[in-house]
Amino acid sequence: MTTSDLPLRRIARGKVRDVYEVDDQRLLLVATDRVSAYDVVMAEPIPMKGAVLTQVSAWWFRRLEGVVKHHMIAADAAAIVAAVPALAGHEAAIAGRAMLCRRTTVFPVECVIRGYLSGSAWREYAKAGTLAGEPLPAGLQESSRLDPPIFSPATKAETGHDENITVGRMAEVLGRDVTAELERLSRQVYTTGRDAALGQGIIIADTKFEFGRTASGEILLIDEVMTPDSSRFWPLDGYAPGKPQPSFDKQPLRDWLDVERHAGRWNGDAPPPALPQAVVDATSRRYLEAYRRLTGEALAIV
Repeated sequence: MTTSDLPLRRIARGKVRDVYEVDDQRLLLVATDRVSAYDVVMAEPIPMKGAVLTQVSAWWFRRLEGVVKHHMIAADAAAIVAAVPALAGHEAAIAGRAMLCRRTTVFPVECVIRGYLSGSAWREYAKAGTLAGEPLPAGLQESSRLDPPIFSPATKAETGHDENITVGRMAEVLGRDVTAELERLSRQVYTTGRDAALGQGIIIADTKFEFGRTASGEILLIDEVMTPDSSRFWPLDGYAPGKPQPSFDKQPLRDWLDVERHAGRWNGDAPPPALPQAVVDATSRRYLEAYRRLTGEALAIV
């Protein structure tokens, strides 16, 4: 599925998700199989990707009961249709990939937790020994474990890349009390998820959370949670600092695009090159394997 068409008012369309209004208290999030890389959306969908993202998030939300309040109401088609009768007859379109959620006003800052030094954090550290301008300990390597993990907020960018900011800057935007609470919740959720994933042979190297506030003032964990899109999943077996690690995400897609760029066949902008079927299939298998490793079961659409 590259786009959805449901009998509800669609209020947003992101790179991956279509967002529908149910009423003034509920939203329906539909994860399509669209895939982006280097901020460009590919023309070809990745089969089962949307279902993996939705069901990984649902798996985590169920396990985070008692740890953090969250927005999920239901993530299986039968329960969603029972709660939203207008969706009757659209079960096939929403099966596995839709989540009925409580509605919130989203805080305009991404709450990033880094348990290992990778990605943009490693690039800044390698150049300046800092993260968002703040000094880190000397002598760290690429993929080094950070103990304790670093809370590294980022601005939410509508286009282009998010920008790492300091906790002080986040407090200027949201206020000190809200900033402190979001950091506390982020650390608590990450620690819970990191430890659970390690037991399944997966390192969650870093991840980003989003939070929102309900009309009654409750702060909820929202959007996707510790998925292969919002996190770096590394296999525990074979982990070795000092180099990049293999990951359970769209790495086959990125690797192929890198070859195309270096060969001069793609300049990095839209439109992207057409993806070979082998790359599509390899990327789909990588997402499904992430779900299986994490949950211990093959993905079943409900």
